[in-house]
Amino acid sequence: MPLDQTPVTAQPSADSGPDSGPGSGPEPAAERHSGGAAEAWSIRQPGPWTHRDLAANGARFHITELGSGPLVLLVHGWPEYWWAWRHQLTALAAAGYRAVALDLRGIGGSDRTPRGYDPGNLALDITGVIRSLGERRAHLVGHASGGTLAWVAAVMRPSVIQSLTVVSAAHPRDLRRALLTDRKQVAAFDHVLGFQRPWIPERRLVADDAALVGRYLDEWTGPDKLDEAAVHAYRQAIQIPSTAHCSIEPYRWLLRSMARPDGIQFARRMKKPITAPTLHVQGASDPVLLSHTALGGGEYVAAPYRWRLMPGVGHFPHEEAPEEFTAELLDWVGRHKE
Repeated sequence: MPLDQTPVTAQPSADSGPDSGPGSGPEPAAERHSGGAAEAWSIRQPGPWTHRDLAANGARFHITELGSGPLVLLVHGWPEYWWAWRHQLTALAAAGYRAVALDLRGIGGSDRTPRGYDPGNLALDITGVIRSLGERRAHLVGHASGGTLAWVAAVMRPSVIQSLTVVSAAHPRDLRRALLTDRKQVAAFDHVLGFQRPWIPERRLVADDAALVGRYLDEWTGPDKLDEAAVHAYRQAIQIPSTAHCSIEPYRWLLRSMARPDGIQFARRMKKPITAPTLHVQGASDPVLLSHTALGGGEYVAAPYRWRLMPGVGHFPHEEAPEEFTAELLDWVGRHKE
């Protein structure tokens, strides 16, 4: 049964309770006004694409798809959802590809499960979706946390990944090293440090109509800001019940696992060379994932590798410079169709 995908009106008063995590019931629907008429917001924005749900890796996932041809699977980062790829969906379909944008576990229209937010399981979600789409292989594109999972999927299921495009995401071993040794990168991840507290981050993210998410989106972009409609959509999406909790669980795993056996074992596993041709895109003005942290991912790629640094672009190259980014993406997947 589809999830209740109506955002929740935040109640930041002193007597309000914290988010109750996965499984909490929906609160009264929030209404948004445009031109004097009330409009109910939905995760399934209309367009030339098709929305549907499919099962993979023990959960249900919402996807948006458009076009036919070789599969290009697009995986969003935080605090976005499938809508982040609206520009690329239409461009890829026009170029002869089957473009599919995925909502990750715990986000958008996908299931909010109580567990399963470690990178290994989330990567298996991605490769499972590829199989559920009836495809043997796919060109995988991932941004930020979705880019981290793209690295992991390419290590865990190399036969499924035809080409890899990683955006604003360091290789997991490089990120781990930076978070242990680089004060500048640790400072840039101050929001992730804040996510480690119980319950308080969830409350802050949804308070005042998710104003904090809007602030992050503004601070993390370069001079070409995200349009108001996109910012509004992401602020609404984080308010869907349990999303604030589920969406930051991977960041909690990231830091809390560093000294645990599962985190150490994961880091060792990620030494395995990646055999998929890899395009690595980074905004030169990204204040979240610093360029020098991302630089060097080619060390782990035993295949063609291209580093692309985009001047004047922040954390969201696919939205801040959609035409330039899409041209790079189309060129890369076109070179590696076979």
